[in-house]
Amino acid sequence: MEGEDGAMPEARLHDQSTLAVEVHGRGPTLLLAVNPTPVEGPQAEELRRWGVDPALGRTLVDGLGDRFRVVAFDYEGHVLQHPKPDTLTPANLAADLLAVADAAGADRFAYYGYSWLALAGLQLAIRTDRLTGLVMGGFPPLDGPYAQMLQVTTATHAMAVANSASAPSGATTPPSSQDEAGDPDWSQVEVSLTEAQTRQFVTLYQALQGFDDRAAQAKLGCPRLCVVGSADEIDYGARWGGVRVSMAGPVISRQAELEALGWQVQVLEGLDHTQAMQAAQVLPVLRPWLITWLAAPRTAAGPGYAPGAS
Repeated sequence: MEGEDGAMPEARLHDQSTLAVEVHGRGPTLLLAVNPTPVEGPQAEELRRWGVDPALGRTLVDGLGDRFRVVAFDYEGHVLQHPKPDTLTPANLAADLLAVADAAGADRFAYYGYSWLALAGLQLAIRTDRLTGLVMGGFPPLDGPYAQMLQVTTATHAMAVANSASAPSGATTPPSSQDEAGDPDWSQVEVSLTEAQTRQFVTLYQALQGFDDRAAQAKLGCPRLCVVGSADEIDYGARWGGVRVSMAGPVISRQAELEALGWQVQVLEGLDHTQAMQAAQVLPVLRPWLITWLAAPRTAAGPGYAPGAS
């Protein structure tokens, strides 16, 4: 499999379901947790209403495939199509990512994920020594909002149960309007996910309530980058209990501490959660960092690693 551009192996996951994997390019291996197939039709229009590029994953793959062996896989789409309501635990999540690497024939690899898929990368990193680099986008490596996300996912699950008589679409219906920053008005969002789809995320965040992300830092031994929009503060409406999920706050307030622990931190000024995940914002940060830290062999870095160190 190594070096076979365009290969499409399948990974067998913890629940015995299979996940299609696309391999593009040559060079150091990068696991990219994105949908490599551009979305078309009505679903593409829905994504645009959220401010998301329907070809986001493909753009990232194309923007990195000339320097890296990109292993792209739509894990989020997979868990929505094949829910894991009782088994989407941190350990199983990490095992699934290792299964993707194994399917692609990658013994050593870097990883990039955004939002909860960034959280997945952190869970992976503390469970394996196979990582050559970790990039977390849109989720803080320290003081992560695990309690708040449990509140949000529990409320979402309750809504899904209440709406169980309606036909599921496998997505959350976007609101008719957005604020100037581009993030949705969560008070207008209608939940149309199924009970099983939502319960798997309750399972995940319940399992993370005892997770100490500060203690976890000592287990990280590879170069690592955290990217967040400075306006990444998500306010959920009353139906979610009025929860604020702060992705930017912990990163900005603890930037010096994160850097001392070995993280490079990149804050994208003025961007919210949706805007900071778009390829036009990600590639100018992700690509040069990966080239710097993966293009040449380097000693694994523990606490005290800093960009530019030998």
